[in-house]
Amino acid sequence: MTSAAQDSGSSGGEPGVASRTGVTGTALLEAVAVMDRLRSPGGCPWDAEQTHRSLAPYLLEEAYEAYQALEDDDSDALRDELGDVLLQVLFHARVAAEAPGGWDIDDVAAGLVDKLVRRHPHVFADTAVSGSADVEANWDEIKKAEKPGRTIADGVPLALPALALVAKLQSRGARAGSWSPPADPAAAVTSAAAAAAADPASDTIADLLVATVALARGAGLDPEAVLRRRAIAFRDELTHPISVSPDRP
Repeated sequence: MTSAAQDSGSSGGEPGVASRTGVTGTALLEAVAVMDRLRSPGGCPWDAEQTHRSLAPYLLEEAYEAYQALEDDDSDALRDELGDVLLQVLFHARVAAEAPGGWDIDDVAAGLVDKLVRRHPHVFADTAVSGSADVEANWDEIKKAEKPGRTIADGVPLALPALALVAKLQSRGARAGSWSPPADPAAAVTSAAAAAAADPASDTIADLLVATVALARGAGLDPEAVLRRRAIAFRDELTHPISVSPDRP
């Protein structure tokens, strides 16, 4: 395998400090070179032992930490956390490159470029659009042509948090015309809440949550983000010092 450090066109300096040439993307080549050294003989023993499966938890963890930086509106933290997400991309690509008939980071990037160009004919071809709704409609049609036989739910990761998963499926169903949001989302929530109160069970509680997701989406809100904000506020309340009555020992 040709060394990524050689392929990067490095000037011969020690990988690890990205050269600043003023050309966007130069530091990405340095990152590839660093990963190459970590996985190569004489590199890091821990890095050399990792597999796709062993790295899986870190990919999810780093994505959540980047999401947290977004929630905190912390630009510096977001930059740092996106670097950790990029590390996972580089890591998985390097592991794959070592397998017989594998693929590497260039294959990942090339596939992304092809997909973006193909799915944006209003930018890279002569398709005319009047707004983002047309862009989404074209995107769906292009995806159907790319993968015939796909179902509406294909590509929706079941690893999503439950509220986000329901919201994504509702969005897919609505766009495909196979599911319609309730005409009166608030009334649907009230009805589901009454049913859950009368017979608290997994199904009735689930129906209430699904109706609540539809209500949030109808209001233009991300139900997962809304609940996370409330959970964080609740956490902050719980972290206040606990006052102890002086009458207690």
